[in-house]
Amino acid sequence: MRVLVAVDAGAALSEGLRREGLEVVATVEASALSLLADDGMLGAAGERMLRAVADADAVVLEITRETVATSVVALCDRASTRIVPLCAGPAEERLAAAFGLERPVGVDVEPWRLADLLASTPTPAGAPSEVAPPSAPRLIAVWGPAGAPGRSTVAIELAVELARGGRHVGLVDADTHAPSIALALGLADEGPGFAAACRQAELGGLDTRELTRVSTPIGRTGVEVLTGINRPSRWPELGERRVEGALAVCRDWADFTVVDVAASLERDEEIMSDLDGPRRNAATLAALRSADLVVAVAGADPVGVSRFLRAHAELRATIGATPIAVLANRLRPGALGIDARGQVRRTLDRFGGIHDVWFLPQDPRSADAALLAARPIADVAPRSPFTLALRRFVGEAVVAPPAAERPARRRRVTPSEAERPSRRRRVTPTERLSRAV
Repeated sequence: MRVLVAVDAGAALSEGLRREGLEVVATVEASALSLLADDGMLGAAGERMLRAVADADAVVLEITRETVATSVVALCDRASTRIVPLCAGPAEERLAAAFGLERPVGVDVEPWRLADLLASTPTPAGAPSEVAPPSAPRLIAVWGPAGAPGRSTVAIELAVELARGGRHVGLVDADTHAPSIALALGLADEGPGFAAACRQAELGGLDTRELTRVSTPIGRTGVEVLTGINRPSRWPELGERRVEGALAVCRDWADFTVVDVAASLERDEEIMSDLDGPRRNAATLAALRSADLVVAVAGADPVGVSRFLRAHAELRATIGATPIAVLANRLRPGALGIDARGQVRRTLDRFGGIHDVWFLPQDPRSADAALLAARPIADVAPRSPFTLALRRFVGEAVVAPPAAERPARRRRVTPSEAERPSRRRRVTPTERLSRAV
């Protein structure tokens, strides 16, 4: 069998394949095929590469965003050359599956195992090792009232926590007023992002492969980001139909999709005469109506709770019966005095009818370290109180089993109750006689 090895630093792998009896026609850099397919390699070098691809029975290709593309797959298909993908992690495995390649192997595969794989029949890429439970929400919108309660921070950390266990999570910045996810994570926002996905959705050309192309991964976390608009003046690009179409494709693209939206819920058509014109808040309203779960973030202080209660009724009117999970962020005793948690809980219950509330403590040191490193808090401080509290929220409110499958909660029996003798009702003589009969 003749093999073309397109792997960075692939000399050792090529030598091992030769020892296994395979003929290595060439050893090139992983990006060589991409350069050739895009007409970036001309002259004698391009002719030699085309001849090598045509002569090879298989191409061992290291998969990255820079090395695999539709043009590369088409080039090998025209030459009837099999592509064997080598992947460094789950993100690359999803990329190989998006292009319809066979089941990948690790980049550190032994030459003899790779030789056995080349001699066997190709197998299609399998499903991810762990996917979202059937009852879990696939599309989660993170909303909060005006005043910066921490929507973007919660959205980023929520996506990272949901990606645990090998899940694929999409993080979408649909904020048309103050997008900040790209800035917080140090990502370039000049290229394609959610706006490009929305344009493709309107044209009918958006699919999971295109979403993978326009997204940006966050390291090895399993989270891929669709960055927001880089200038607030570009808000007309995020129209209602575009956003709905793009989020519909996101359901098939990722196990979970977390959408960060703006605070304003105003319906512009009520104050404008142009009923067919674009709406500034269309992206927020479309994302909230498309969501399976809305995570509502409230600031855990008197001003934040008041703002949340005033906007909560409007949120409920906007989304209808969609479940809402309330997160009280930046909980601290200094702003509320003794029993800050209880005061927030009682206020939301009394004035908003909100019974279930989860709390995130204020953790400025971890938050500042994450901003300084342009990384999620879970990466910089995995044992921080904020990360642990959010992990508990994810387990209880997002990926928890349905209510019918949960074990019944038993009331805790105090020691005094356990030691107290049980009181039995006195049996009358008539009842004793009837039992004997």
